[in-house]
Formats: sequence, structure tokens, C-alpha cells
Amino acid sequence: MIFSFGLILLIGFLVGFLLNKIKIPGLVGMIVIGLIFGPYCLNLIDSKILEISSELRQIALIIILTRSGLNLDLNKLKQIGRPAILMCFLPATFEIIGVALASYFLLDLTITESLLLGSVLGAVSPAVVSPRMIKYIDTVKNEHNVPEIVLAGSSADDIYTIILFYAFLGLAKTNNFDYMSILNIPSSIFLGILFGIIVGLLLAYIIKKTNLKTIYYVLIILSISFLMIGVENFLKPYIQVSSLLGIMVIGMIILTINKDKAKEISNNYNSIWTFFEILLFVLVGATIDFSYAIENSLMSVIVIIIGLSFRTIGVLLCLFKTNLNFKEQIFAVISYLPKATVQASIGGIALSEGLSCGSIVLTVSVLAILITAPLGAILIDNLGKKLLTSSQL
Repeated sequence: MIFSFGLILLIGFLVGFLLNKIKIPGLVGMIVIGLIFGPYCLNLIDSKILEISSELRQIALIIILTRSGLNLDLNKLKQIGRPAILMCFLPATFEIIGVALASYFLLDLTITESLLLGSVLGAVSPAVVSPRMIKYIDTVKNEHNVPEIVLAGSSADDIYTIILFYAFLGLAKTNNFDYMSILNIPSSIFLGILFGIIVGLLLAYIIKKTNLKTIYYVLIILSISFLMIGVENFLKPYIQVSSLLGIMVIGMIILTINKDKAKEISNNYNSIWTFFEILLFVLVGATIDFSYAIENSLMSVIVIIIGLSFRTIGVLLCLFKTNLNFKEQIFAVISYLPKATVQASIGGIALSEGLSCGSIVLTVSVLAILITAPLGAILIDNLGKKLLTSSQL
């Protein structure tokens, strides 16, 4: 197991580093390394790591969302207003509808199975998008705060689609729609925000009244984030609380109260992310059975394209009648393309639950990762600065 960790980190780093040097996102190489070293090819990754890969990916997601919160200025989001709110759910809703319609007619799935597949594909990848938006927030002066809009929306839309996924999963398993699952969406969001505000204010007070090394604050925040996930799991039979949303809100509260310290904490999280980025994308690659993924690939790719087309319409509707110019709207569209973390985490659940649609859900999820993660990363990296710095058409 220790050897496998060393292999993943060393080879993943070297390949990622070399690809970055030639202007190709390093995550592309990390996914390929996972494919090669994974159980469906050379089988060099210890099975014990694969058994805990979902937990490792969740830790990576916690780090991503904390970094997002530490770089999301509440005052800017208030100024942005309507578009920032709509981007949290409208593009995902449109993609779910588009995928559901396409898969119903092209993949011979039932309406419930089609909605289940739509909810898997509906999430954008924070692992691809968030680090890039944070980079542009730090390096590009964009008067319309487009990176902030994308960062807030992409982080929240994951939470929205995951809640919908479990509602549709319950329906597919029992053929009995649980309306409470849908009602849990607004309550989960509200309680998650409230949870984050309370914890964030407490942490901001601790930071203000103490003078510890920044790494100690990072340790405290990270530990509390893990505890919040545990609290959510404990409360799940009784009430839904989105701890992931709460974790992001904590960072936003700290940034609002103490910008200088929030920047220092964010820089430390950046260092932690360097480690987890390699681990995350190699493990995502390791979950992919490429030979299996190419089965039914033509129709699956068509479904993915239709879903992304619907998502694009949703993004443009969110930005309709705003002061964003055409290039900035295009940047928002391409930033909402990548799939990776969520699809890797939940794409195989339908199959593990014994649902008849499980194989095709996994296939489409895998293809979505292989197509959109590298494509989205390349487009954001190579076009972002040009699209954000021009105020003209």
C-alpha cells in the first residue's frame, strides 16, 4: 500500500509537471496514469487504496470547497446578485433534463433511470474548475467578477445534483417516489449555510483572539470540516444538512471578517491541494475500465453532447441581461463543461445497487470524465486570460 502511494505521487507528479510545461493540464496525465496503473490494466495500485478511494476523494472535495470559500468575497457576490444564485442550480437542472430526454430515447432507459443518469452527469467538477477560478481571481482583474460567479456556482451545483441523485436512486430502487427527498433540498441548503455561518463566526473569533501559526488554523479548520461530515452522517436519518455547503461558507465568513488571514490560510490549503490533486485524479483514472467504457460509446457520447448543449443554454440564461460581454459568457460556458469528481464518486452506485441501468450509467459517467475533464481544463487554461481580460466583443 505504501509503495502504491509512492508510485502514484511520484509518477503522477512527474507526468503532470511535464504536461504543464507543454501547456497541457497535468490532470490529463494523472488520469492516464490511473488508467494504466489501475486494476483494469497493469494493476499496480494496491486494492486497499482503491477500497478507500471514495473517502480520499471526499477529503479532496473538502479541501477544494474550503479553498473556494476562502476566495469567495461575499460583498462581490452580493453585487453580482441574480446570476450568482442562478448558476448554482439552473445549468445543472437544464443538463439533467437534456440527458434524461436523450437517454430515454437513445439508450432505452425508463424515465426514472434517465433522470438518475441526468443527476450523475449534472454536476460540474470542482476539482477541475475551482483551482483554475482561484488562479484567475488572483491573477486577472475582471471587472464583472466572472471567476467568482463560476466558483460559487460550480461549488453549489455539486451539492444540488448529489441530493437529486439520491432522490432518484430511491425512486429507481423502490418505484416509489420520495417527495421528502425533494423537500430536503432547500432545507439541506438552508441548514448547511446556517451550520457554516455558526462555525465560521466561531473560527473567525478564535483567529482574531489568538496568534497561532497559520498551519495551526489550517489544522483546526480541516479537523472541523471532517467533524461536520460526521455530524451530517449522524443526522441523516432524521434531517438533511449539507455539510459540504457549510464547509464552503466557513471559508467565506473567515474571508469577510479577516481577509489577510484568509489569504494566508488559503495559501496553505494550496500546498495541501498539490498533494491531493495527484491522488484524486490518479484514483479517478483507476476507476475507469476503458474497454468497458467504449461499449455503447456512440450513443453515450451523443447523450453527453446533448446534455452539455442543454447546460450551455442554462448558463446563458443565467447570464441573460447582465453586463457580461460575449467573451465572458463564453468563458462561463466552457468553465461549466468538466466532469470528474462527482461522476467518479457516484457513477458506479447504480451498478453496485443491482439496478438494470447500472452498467450504462457507469459507462456514460466514465466517458463524460474522459471527454470533458481534459477538454474543459485545456480550454480554461488556454483561453481564460484572453476571454476575461477583454472588455470588448
